Amino acid sequence: MASISSSPSFNKILPSVNGNLITILSIDGGGIRGIIPAKILEALESELQKLDGPDVRIADYFDVVAGTSTGGLVAAMLTAPDADNRPLYDAKDIAPFYVKNGPQIFPYKGGLIGSAENTITQLRGPKYDGKFLHKILRDNLGQTRLSQALTSLVIPTFDIKNMQPTIFSSYEIKSMGYMDALLSDICIATSAAPTFLPPHQFTNADAAGKSWDFNLIDGGVAANNPTLVAIREVVKQVYRNDPDFFPIQPTDYGRYLVISLGTGSDKQEQKYTAAAAAKWGLFGWVIQGNSTPILDVFNQASKDMVDYFLSVVFQALHSQDNYLRIQYDALSGVNSSVDVSTKENLNDLVRIGEELLKAPVSRINLQNGNYEPIVDGGTNQEALRKFAVLLSDEQKLRRSNLQGS
Repeated sequence: MASISSSPSFNKILPSVNGNLITILSIDGGGIRGIIPAKILEALESELQKLDGPDVRIADYFDVVAGTSTGGLVAAMLTAPDADNRPLYDAKDIAPFYVKNGPQIFPYKGGLIGSAENTITQLRGPKYDGKFLHKILRDNLGQTRLSQALTSLVIPTFDIKNMQPTIFSSYEIKSMGYMDALLSDICIATSAAPTFLPPHQFTNADAAGKSWDFNLIDGGVAANNPTLVAIREVVKQVYRNDPDFFPIQPTDYGRYLVISLGTGSDKQEQKYTAAAAAKWGLFGWVIQGNSTPILDVFNQASKDMVDYFLSVVFQALHSQDNYLRIQYDALSGVNSSVDVSTKENLNDLVRIGEELLKAPVSRINLQNGNYEPIVDGGTNQEALRKFAVLLSDEQKLRRSNLQGS
């Protein structure tokens, strides 16, 4: 059977109806900690290239790529087309992008004076004006729209005017053309974390001139772990009888192949206590050193609830081998911040991502909420290698079935 990279159509993923699986990649929010999943994605793409040639990319293997906040930026970078209609970024380019541009996206002010300036700034408005981030997204993504992504994208945001989540989904733009926004606008919106970056307002119209006014903030307030949102988008298409999908039952989780990547957390540091928080007012919940407790609580709860649910469901339906969650929950100090962009912290995050590959595959303990190694589960690198084989085999099967039909 010919390799994927030798196929003239390998730059366009074939519909899952031609295969056995629905493949989903999901990337959490987490600011500058996006470096951590970037290193995991670099390893996954390398494994795929060993199997199918140096020209293959992440976007060639996943029916859906979902991302929230920094994960939304990564998702867009991996799936936006370049001039040759191939992914704009290789996975190996994502971490260097953060290391290079992080200090300008999040200009760091250290020391007592810097901390005082940051506090005063956050009391008056967002900690950062977002101008550099907006410019680099406009420059890189240009006029590319959601509909032009090389595979289906799902990127959550939250509309503060309508007080409801707004999910930018490739599947919805056929019926709601005004959702076919510029990828740069979507990325600016999903990364607009309250107190850190300003909300994003824009208006978009469909081909008939129907427009919609968006007033958006970080998707993390709705779905900081967007895996379940991605699955929901697939299920909706199945029930709409989308010809790209084979019939699937709600309990048929064996037909999903899901990789969900976290950006790390500081759960094990246990830095907040009820005794301390009992003394906090509005100011205390917003600023504690380099942290914003109210956002930390909401974002961590969102991540964990999704993983709790999916872990239970995949295990209960004996499909746990089809769900891979890679997360590191022992960050500490500035490593756990979303915006500390010192050279030391950036290098630390690269190192953490690399070391996470060597760590054992872990699954969340449903009793204590901690990630614990799976017996005989191997390392995350080994798990990625296994998933790469499954992804490669699935794409080869789809091409074989298409040619034989």
